[in-house]
Amino acid sequence: VQLVESGGGLVQPGGSLRLSCAVSEYVSRIYTLGWYRQAPGKERELVASVDSHGNKNYGDFVKGRFNISKDTSKRTVDLQMNSLEIEDTAVYYCSAYFPWAEYWGQGTQVTVSS
Repeated sequence: VQLVESGGGLVQPGGSLRLSCAVSEYVSRIYTLGWYRQAPGKERELVASVDSHGNKNYGDFVKGRFNISKDTSKRTVDLQMNSLEIEDTAVYYCSAYFPWAEYWGQGTQVTVSS
């Protein structure tokens, strides 16, 4: 499974970004698709995930600001991020999970700064 992220960049606090992850496999066949992030000096943490049934899960810090969605026809999983904060600055990674393996994209940098 190959995952390619796009959409990162520099945004001011309070702004929005939409990240997109292109998936080489049919997304309906993937157990869970997710977005993780890793800030300098910190561990990688879950941002949001969506399973094969469409159930969504978000990190506690999201607090209703982000939305994860998948498009089976386009084979993408997107992360819409609103009300961005400086603390959201990190490299964001796309993930595809199966019980026997997990795959990762190369990451896309999101920087929130004034």
